[in-house]
Amino acid sequence: MRALSLFVLAGAVAVAAQAPAQPPTSQQPTNVEVRITGEPGTPPRLAVPDLIALSPDKETQEAARLIGQVLWDDLNYEREFYMIPRDTYKSIPVAASIANVPFDRWRELGADGVLVGTVQRADSGVRVEMRLYSVRAQQQSYGREYTGSAANPRLYAHTMSDEIHQSQRALRGVARTKLTFSSDRNRDPVANTVEKREVKEIYIGDYDGANQRRITINRNLNITPNWSPDGRSIAYTSYRKTLPDILISNIFVGTLEEPGKGIGQNFLPVFSPDGKQIAFMSTRDGNSEIYIMNRDGSGVRRLTDNPAIESTPTWSPTGTQIAFTSDRTGTPQIYVVGSDGTGLRRLTFESYADRATWSPAPYNEIAFAARTGPGYDIKILSLQDGTTRQITFGDGTNESPAWSPNGRHLAFMSTRAGRSHIFTVDGDGRNVRQITRDGNNFTPNWSQ
Repeated sequence: MRALSLFVLAGAVAVAAQAPAQPPTSQQPTNVEVRITGEPGTPPRLAVPDLIALSPDKETQEAARLIGQVLWDDLNYEREFYMIPRDTYKSIPVAASIANVPFDRWRELGADGVLVGTVQRADSGVRVEMRLYSVRAQQQSYGREYTGSAANPRLYAHTMSDEIHQSQRALRGVARTKLTFSSDRNRDPVANTVEKREVKEIYIGDYDGANQRRITINRNLNITPNWSPDGRSIAYTSYRKTLPDILISNIFVGTLEEPGKGIGQNFLPVFSPDGKQIAFMSTRDGNSEIYIMNRDGSGVRRLTDNPAIESTPTWSPTGTQIAFTSDRTGTPQIYVVGSDGTGLRRLTFESYADRATWSPAPYNEIAFAARTGPGYDIKILSLQDGTTRQITFGDGTNESPAWSPNGRHLAFMSTRAGRSHIFTVDGDGRNVRQITRDGNNFTPNWSQ
């Protein structure tokens, strides 16, 4: 435990240094905060050129370019704007300052809005200023100023994107969220065994795949990570003491919790929506059943009681129900039960269904992996009308879906690129993006 705790502490320092909390913001006194609109029935057309570097050093110049590119990508991800391709900006004169914008030229390019920003060295690290202008009105629509560390310029772009989506489209963006997953990319052999198996460690990274870093290092199997609602802890299954048990890494303070307490074999921890409880699978009473316990391991109670294998629990957004997988009728299917153990019912009637994940409010959907041939595909069940839609179609095998906190996207594991990698996809099956590229990667989970 000591070696793991020390590593987690060291890793947490790196995470904090590279991904600080949201930089301080201050509303511009001239801020108007009006929405930019497009032509009737079409999304606003937005242009995001490189930011203006007000300091001559190489780091500031690179930060200005990087923030502009990442911000364009972040805004494009939610598909709320038509993002004018950046390679068409070459004919537009570079703004001399944040207040001197060639609106007529941007209008010729068809932009409804243009985002202009500056980056400048400051005593505290860096100051970034952003102005979103309405091209038609030739006036500021939204503006912010940020000051903070220069260590992670991408964070400024992520913050701008989320704030613009909120102010302009009343949408909670996911640019500042993170993914966690298990990976064998280190290719280390499992310790204390003659069997040749590669370890799996827990990793985290930005939603777009940047800044991936390892959280555990115990040369064993560490799998099925799950974020706490506050985004500061990860619960996972670890085999570091041979038998599987649940651990919680508090990644920003470097401490480790063991709520499973070594009683039986414990797997698949999932935090409740308020973070106070954990649902999990355990063999402590003989069979593989679903249990609930408080975060500290107290108050354990069994939720299911069946000789079949019950696994992969997921909480409803209200915390009043839990969906899980059971093979009690022959093949694995998705069931739901109240968190008090009442109201059990079957949800799916597939040839094989597993790995349910409940969407956040106000959506009322459950995504799961279903066998569709030699492999699996991701399907989404509407609990409102009982209909099911499929969003992957046999390109590799696709498993372990996990919802984004705004309910518009899913992360999942797929073999479509050859090995097992993490991808994201929109809820309508569009906009598939590969997140990992090294090693084999499994069971993603999206932070709140």
